[in-house]
Amino acid sequence: MDLRSYMHIYFIGIGGIGMSAIARYLNNIGKSITGYDKTSTQLTKKLESEGIDIHYIDDPQLIPEEVELVIYTPAIPDDHQELQFLRQKGLPVIKRAEALGMISRESKAIAVAGTHGKTSTCSLITQLLKFGACDFSAFVGGIILDDDSNYISRGNEWVVLEADEYDRSFLHLNPEIAILLSMDPDHLDIYVDHETMKEGFWQFIMNINPGGQFFYAHRLEAFFPEGWKEKLSMRGISHASFGIDEGNIQAQNVIALDGNFIIDYHGKEKILKQLKLPMPGYHNVENAIAAISASLELGVEEIQIIEAMNAFGGVQRRFEKLYDDGDRIYVDDYAHHPTELSAAIAAARKLYPGKKLTGVFQPHLFSRTKDFAEGFGKALDLLDECILMDIYPARELPIQGVTSQMIIEFMKSDCVMDVRDEDVMDRLKERDIEVLMTLGAGDIDLLRNKIRDWLERTRKEI
Repeated sequence: MDLRSYMHIYFIGIGGIGMSAIARYLNNIGKSITGYDKTSTQLTKKLESEGIDIHYIDDPQLIPEEVELVIYTPAIPDDHQELQFLRQKGLPVIKRAEALGMISRESKAIAVAGTHGKTSTCSLITQLLKFGACDFSAFVGGIILDDDSNYISRGNEWVVLEADEYDRSFLHLNPEIAILLSMDPDHLDIYVDHETMKEGFWQFIMNINPGGQFFYAHRLEAFFPEGWKEKLSMRGISHASFGIDEGNIQAQNVIALDGNFIIDYHGKEKILKQLKLPMPGYHNVENAIAAISASLELGVEEIQIIEAMNAFGGVQRRFEKLYDDGDRIYVDDYAHHPTELSAAIAAARKLYPGKKLTGVFQPHLFSRTKDFAEGFGKALDLLDECILMDIYPARELPIQGVTSQMIIEFMKSDCVMDVRDEDVMDRLKERDIEVLMTLGAGDIDLLRNKIRDWLERTRKEI
């Protein structure tokens, strides 16, 4: 199947961050794109402004007659009326991952895998390749603020994309360059246990094209199967590890200075001194050295790397600083796994030493809350104050007995409340804010403007 052979393509779940990037790509090359999503958002409004027709009612009668191909997200339940109708109609119906795999095979792919850091790393690679004037396109799982988009088109020789482990989507990819950032347990509703999940990641690694390049976080070597180096060598795949003061490629002399992280990059052939990272946190140090390593493979020069890092405006909801009046700071972050929460909070501690950290966290998925309640509790205890919201269900139905209270039971902090969305602003107004963080992957982002407006308004009153 070739996506380019279809003219009228219909998306079910078009407002998803991964789906919308594919829709933008196909719209950009002249295809007629229409779609459905459950709710209207800033992203769907942006797609509509780009000429894509979207409706928000699950009604087969609203589907255009001329549709030839259907792309859907696995977040859509099987009993969705439009999905059932289109299947019964006999049209080709494919998942988002299959569509992305088809697109990637039209170019040489750089695929970034891992339970954390994919979007930040892909965004950094995109920035570096832009400054290196490389011929590439990028599909990113977040909005790059400089471009106000999750799809970047600068050519077709290379494609930068996220290798998503959910639903084993990454097995549709055959990259030239693969990056593996982490393999913490997640999506256990799909993989059942961590061991099965690690096997899935190894299958992805073995899908690297012969003669390709594999970069991986040094600490992950312990999780690779016996004889892994020989298996890669048999396919002609070269490999290099990266880490902070460890691995073949290293970040050294890491310091936090004036709100930024500064590092020295020690690569296979290049040493770059005093690089300013565009996103804070030790996790983003690793993301950055992985991104730099990939860009060097494509011939990006040292001066271009320095300029790109200095100019990068960041990614929406990746430690995004939305407010800073000198007294109060507000940061929004997508963290929705215990490891991500710990990393984001640790970054705030490093950047703002001595300041009180107040966090608002919205758990994402009943299954994830059930699997990692203890880890969430330990991570949130790193805050000074925590406001804990109800679970955002996303694609899931409730699980008996699984609520935010499960997390509270594993916390030692007394500064904990279990509140509904509409109560958050009232709770915040009761507190003396120094550094505020909103954390989570659900609809907690709907609070961003409310919180920023409140901080700005109360600042004016001081």
